[in-house]
Amino acid sequence: MSAPISRPEGLADTDPVLAVDVGGTTTKAEITDAAGNVLCSGTVDTPKGEAAFDAMGELGDRLLAELPAAQRDRVTRAAVILPGIVDPTRSLAVFSSNVGWRDIKVGNRFTDRWGMPVLIEHDVAVAGWAEWRYGAGRGCDDVCVLILGTGISGTLSVGGRLVRGAAGQAGEYGHIPVRHRDGLKCPCGNVGCVETVASGASIARAYTARTGRAEISGAEAVFAVLDTDSDARAVVDDAIDALAEGLFGVIHAACPELVVLGGGLARAGAVLTSALQNRLAELLRVAPVPRVVLGEFGARAGVVGAARYARAGALE
Repeated sequence: MSAPISRPEGLADTDPVLAVDVGGTTTKAEITDAAGNVLCSGTVDTPKGEAAFDAMGELGDRLLAELPAAQRDRVTRAAVILPGIVDPTRSLAVFSSNVGWRDIKVGNRFTDRWGMPVLIEHDVAVAGWAEWRYGAGRGCDDVCVLILGTGISGTLSVGGRLVRGAAGQAGEYGHIPVRHRDGLKCPCGNVGCVETVASGASIARAYTARTGRAEISGAEAVFAVLDTDSDARAVVDDAIDALAEGLFGVIHAACPELVVLGGGLARAGAVLTSALQNRLAELLRVAPVPRVVLGEFGARAGVVGAARYARAGALE
C-alpha cells in the first residue's frame, strides 16, 4: 500500500492553503483549511497565452485579500496546477494547446507575488492523484483516473505508486489516436486523438455537425436527451467507443482494478460509467475488465488536489 505523506516543514496542521486550478476555459481558486472547508473561492475565464498567468496571480490576490489579516498571515503554502505539458523541476509551463502557451518560465512569479512557497504541477496529475489517494480510488493500488473536460488526460497508479514519465509527464490519454484514417485534426498536430471525439467540446461539436442545431449549450445537453434523441445517442456512443479504445492498450499493459472518471463531463453520471464499463467488457478478452466508477470530487478534483498537494509537498 502507499506510504503516508508528510506535510512540508513549517506548515501547521490547521494552516489554510491557497489552491489554483488552471483549466482550458476557466481558472478556479480556493483557500481551504485543513479539514477541506472552503474559506473563500473564485473563478475567472482563462485568457489565452501568457496573459493566463496574470489572471492566476490576480485571482490569488483577490482571495487572499478577502481573508481577515490574522487568517491571511496563516496562509503559508500554495499550489498552482497547469494544463498541458509542465516541468515542475524547471518551473516551466512547456506547452498547452488549449490555452496557447509554450515555454513560459513560471519561476518565482507567484512566490514573490504572494510571499509564500508555491508549488506548480500538471493539473491532471494532481487531480488524478487526489482521486486515487483521497477519493474514489483510495484503498486501491492499481487505478486509472481519467479527467474528462475541455481536454482528456489522466493518471495511472500501479502497485501503490503514481506512474510518472521520464520528464514527470504521463497520462496523456486524450492524445492516443483512435481515428487514424477519418479522424479530425487535433490541436496537438495529430489526427483522430481520443480528445477529438470524446471531450466535452467534441461531443457538443459532433452533435451540432450531425443535427445543425447550433444552439446546443454543451455535452451535458447532449447527455440529457439520450433517451429521446437518436442523434445524441449516436454521438455519445462514438465518444464511449473512443474512450474504450484509448484505454484498451493501457488496461492490457497495467491491468488496473479500477477506472475512475472525473472532471466536468463525469457529471453525466451512471449513463457514462455504465456505457464505458459495458464497452470495455465487449472489447477485453485477455485482461480483466476493471470497474468503472465516478470520481468523488467531480469537477473540483483539480482544486481539491492542489490544496492537498500544497499540504503534502509531493505526489506520493
